[in-house]
Amino acid sequence: MSKQLLMLSGLCLFITACASTPDFNLTGVERKLTPNQVKAKPVQHKGKSVLWGGTILHGKNLKNKTRLEILAYPLDEDGWPDRERKPLGRFLIHQAGYLETASYAPGRLISVVGTVSNLEKGKVGETRYTYPVIQATQHHLWPKSGRKSESRVHFGIGVVFH
Repeated sequence: MSKQLLMLSGLCLFITACASTPDFNLTGVERKLTPNQVKAKPVQHKGKSVLWGGTILHGKNLKNKTRLEILAYPLDEDGWPDRERKPLGRFLIHQAGYLETASYAPGRLISVVGTVSNLEKGKVGETRYTYPVIQATQHHLWPKSGRKSESRVHFGIGVVFH
C-alpha cells in the first residue's frame, strides 16, 4: 500500500511541476471589464480590480516604478492572452519598484491583476491616445517559448529527427 501511495504522490508532484499557470488571487476581480470600457467611463470604473493581459509593447523604468505599455487581448481560463482574438485596446501597467525591461521586453506576454487608477494621455505613433492605468498588485510574465511549459518527458516508440 505504501508503495502505491508513494507512486501516486510522485505522479501528483510531476503533474503540478509541469503546470505554469499563474496563481492569482481573483477575489473581487471584474473579469469582464476591458480597457476600452474603462477608457469610455473612467470615473465609473476607477478603483475596480481587473485581470488583464496582452503583449508588451514598451517598458520604461521611472523613479519608483516601472511602466509597461500593453496591447490587451481576451484571456483564456488560465489568464493567458489569446492573440488569435481581436485586441481590446491598450493600457499601462504601473508596477512599484524596478522590473528588468530586458526581461519585460516588447513581444512578451503578460497577465496582471491590479486596480484601475486613472487615465494617462500619450501617443501611438502620431495619434493621440488615452490609456487606462492599472496599479499592479500581481503579474505573470509568460514563457518566451509559448503558452505553457512543456514537459521534457516524452513517451513513444520510434525515431525522431530534428
